[in-house]
Amino acid sequence: MMRRRTNLLASCTALALALGATACGGGPVSAGGGDKSLDGQTITVAGVWSGSEQKNFQKVLDAFTEKTGAKTQFVSTGDNVSTVIGSKIEGGKAPDVVMVPQVGVLQQFAKQGWLAPLSKTATAAVDADYASVWKNYGSVDGTLYGLYFKAAHKSTVWYSPEALDQAGVKPPTTYDALLKAGHTVSDSGLAAFSVAGQDGWTLTDWFENIYLSQAGPEKYDALAAHRIKWTDPTVVAALTTLGKLFKDKQLMAGGQKGALNTDFPGSVEKVFGPKPEAGMVYEGDFVAGVAKDQFGRKIGEDANFFPFPAVGGGKAPVVSGGDAAVVLKDGKNRKAAMRFLEYLTTPEASAVWARAGGFLSPNKKLDLASYGDDVTRETAKSLVAAGDSVRFDMSDQAPAAFGGTKGAGEWKILQDFLRDPSDPKGTAAELESAAAKAYKG
Repeated sequence: MMRRRTNLLASCTALALALGATACGGGPVSAGGGDKSLDGQTITVAGVWSGSEQKNFQKVLDAFTEKTGAKTQFVSTGDNVSTVIGSKIEGGKAPDVVMVPQVGVLQQFAKQGWLAPLSKTATAAVDADYASVWKNYGSVDGTLYGLYFKAAHKSTVWYSPEALDQAGVKPPTTYDALLKAGHTVSDSGLAAFSVAGQDGWTLTDWFENIYLSQAGPEKYDALAAHRIKWTDPTVVAALTTLGKLFKDKQLMAGGQKGALNTDFPGSVEKVFGPKPEAGMVYEGDFVAGVAKDQFGRKIGEDANFFPFPAVGGGKAPVVSGGDAAVVLKDGKNRKAAMRFLEYLTTPEASAVWARAGGFLSPNKKLDLASYGDDVTRETAKSLVAAGDSVRFDMSDQAPAAFGGTKGAGEWKILQDFLRDPSDPKGTAAELESAAAKAYKG
């Protein structure tokens, strides 16, 4: 599952409008003959991915096997990566490599002494082929532990062109216009938005896009690092803005109760499935993969998107996220694991998943022709062009107890806010209380 973000410079914004990753056809790309120097060895790789994402990552693992002779085994962790990996380490069954979807979890792992620093070969590749911001997000106290292999754009609102055409609505460019357009859509017979409130991480994404646009990148960075409190007036203002949507039952499919009972795949189905209930769904570029793979939608024709609109006079936000590969010290085969990370730094490895679809790489050396469609190609181009202006998903930068745990912290508090959005100040106080405990820990 993809979670989690970036504020591009104004010069990049036009390119960023072309966000969207389709799951295109195509088999695995050959990794070449290789030297088979790891014949007979096995590495275990753990990650959050399931479904089509796991299937496509398996193509990368297979290409590594073809190149080196090493066998691979993938273990799906589910959402609670830190808990699952911690228990495996304690039980003496640590995987060799973990694909970590949150900066905060990577930092937690490093500070607990679980991670091996990247090799000189991998570090040199990151220095040469990635914007320095990706190295910063993969580093703790100046040591590089994580390689960002897969990236995500999380500032896209996906819609049914048929639904918007029927309502006579054009893609809006401001948040107020978005809500107004939503009412026009709902008046035409469909709910405006499908909201995946059952998955708390989607609600953090709603908040972060609003906050980045409304409060600006400097405040965003300060809140992400907990240098300002969640009781700051900018947080209350962003929650108030978000509450305009959450308290309007006409805008959400099934109202608040319906949203709280809808998970992310279900939210996509309510727009692009066989029985549409809503005209729009907000989430990242990976919505396209679900719409295409599961519901047969043709991206750019009967499934499209517009950028998350600007809020309160700010710039349109672009939030990014990604999955970083790390090597565990307690894994059984650290040498082969590090070879795998060195392989992941190559354009060759990224091209395998790029051709399969549903993938973006921050690697500047990956040929854009590797992507299977024009929309994804432009998205990847904008991601690389953004350089060091990238802003990473805020909840993913937080300690896992606050920003990355199901039924706890920010996920749970924002679900409660969706249920009752009447007290933004009270919600901000709850967020600060939970954040203070997590950041001290």
